[in-house]
Amino acid sequence: MPAHHHSAGHSHHGYSHAPPASHRRAFAIGIVLNLGFVAAEAGYGFWADSMALLSDAGHNLSDVLGLAIAWGASLLARRGPTERFTYGLRSSSILAALFNALLLLIAVGGIVWESVLRLVDPTPVAAVTVMIVAGIGIIVNGFTAFLFMGGQHDLNIRGAFLHMVADAAVSLGVVLGGLVILWTGADWIDPVLSLVIAGVILWSTWGLLNQSLTLSLHGVPRSIAIPEVRRTLQRMPGVARVHHLHVWAMSTTETALTAHRVMPGGHPGDGFLAKAQQELKTRFGIGHTTLQIDIHNPSGHEQDPECSLDARDHCHKGNDDEGHHHH
Repeated sequence: MPAHHHSAGHSHHGYSHAPPASHRRAFAIGIVLNLGFVAAEAGYGFWADSMALLSDAGHNLSDVLGLAIAWGASLLARRGPTERFTYGLRSSSILAALFNALLLLIAVGGIVWESVLRLVDPTPVAAVTVMIVAGIGIIVNGFTAFLFMGGQHDLNIRGAFLHMVADAAVSLGVVLGGLVILWTGADWIDPVLSLVIAGVILWSTWGLLNQSLTLSLHGVPRSIAIPEVRRTLQRMPGVARVHHLHVWAMSTTETALTAHRVMPGGHPGDGFLAKAQQELKTRFGIGHTTLQIDIHNPSGHEQDPECSLDARDHCHKGNDDEGHHHH
């Protein structure tokens, strides 16, 4: 079997990916504001006997915990690589986003349970108190969401933003519910409103759960289309075929790629590799790229452009002896 010529081109990266100072301030301000509001809302919720206020306080408490987790993950992401964690701890941001989503789902379960009990046995509600406290919640949550508005490209920051937006919407719903109770005297509106709140939280959380679960399983980020990435790599001069293409998230903001490109005409040089890496970063936001050049087609796989998916055993058999280049 003729030997294959391999060359791995690596893009160069720093390992200090600190969150912007504005986001660090946002986490600190958001945690302090929301923790104070949770205490006030829970106290008035008990005093006014409002399930809507108490459920919103529970939701806000889960958000305080979520903000703390997200902040901690953003700090861990700054840690450099070690011999045990060669990527550092940047993937902790993915775990934080996943944990935040699960935390919200637990909060939804508690709200639904208590609301159903209140529907069976409605209790009088101090509507004016409910409206005033929820109105303050709109201001607190709206301001905190505004602090995170500029970080939507980061799933971890987006999770915090969605938490705050959902809270502001929920508080608005509580104000409107208190107004209806004041007008009609129908106390059953309070637990029904809590169920609506649970639905809003569930709706806003589902996308975050789906994305964070995908990334935690090394799935391709939603913003990247693999067929388009493959076409970009294949249409470059001298490339006969692309195989062993893998794309995964290293954190909520960083994406990595490895690929083999068959180039029968010979090694194209470092300039060609650098250009390919720059195009992948510009078009797809992929900042960590490892490209391997195969001068000859992997033995026995010329007919199958997706050997890594459809014929793994043959593909690995033909390539394991050749050696792979890693990050």
